[in-house]
Amino acid sequence: MSVQSILHAIDGISTWVGKAAAWLIIALMTVVCVEVFKRYILNAPTAWIFDLDNMLYGTLFMLAGAYTLAQNAHVRGDFLYGSMRPRMQAGLDVVLYIVFFIPGIAALIYSGYVFASESWAIGEHSTVTAEGPPVYQFKAMIPVAGVLVMLQGAAEIVRCIVCLKTGKWPSRLKDVAEIDVVEEQLAHSEHVDEETRKGAIARAHEIDETARQRGMGGDLQT
Repeated sequence: MSVQSILHAIDGISTWVGKAAAWLIIALMTVVCVEVFKRYILNAPTAWIFDLDNMLYGTLFMLAGAYTLAQNAHVRGDFLYGSMRPRMQAGLDVVLYIVFFIPGIAALIYSGYVFASESWAIGEHSTVTAEGPPVYQFKAMIPVAGVLVMLQGAAEIVRCIVCLKTGKWPSRLKDVAEIDVVEEQLAHSEHVDEETRKGAIARAHEIDETARQRGMGGDLQT
């Protein structure tokens, strides 16, 4: 198995988990809408709904971390970084991953495991409201998310090493982005002529590529 296939396999794991967790948005929206109806129309608010909202959103937020890293979508200071050559970017990334990322995520995994195991041991429930719902299953997401981010981080370090050797960034698994939605909308528009449509799509892709500031050639479709 080649290094590239291993990187894509790890990207695939992070992407699958991120997309699966994204369905929690539907559950969260449903819960909020039902609670608004109960609270303001039926005057029958649910005491533990605040805890449930926090757990749904928190789980989504944590499990999407590895997916975001796989898509190179975490916020960074790109003003200087974007003007660097790939090898310099890779060198800087390796240092930051080793000095900050690995110790930080390792601490998150360890502390999260202790935190979650103690919560499971006592069958912890929320204290925000009387007879609050159980929270130990939610706290178990902390070390799980940490392991997933660490796995993706290992893939990113390998990417940096490959870039240092070759001068080019290895490809990533490409997922649907906002630019794809814009392209699809323009393609089906009846109010834009073909020449204008092609020009707008080309310009949108150019802006998107410039914003990324990293070589991601040879992307594969998921």
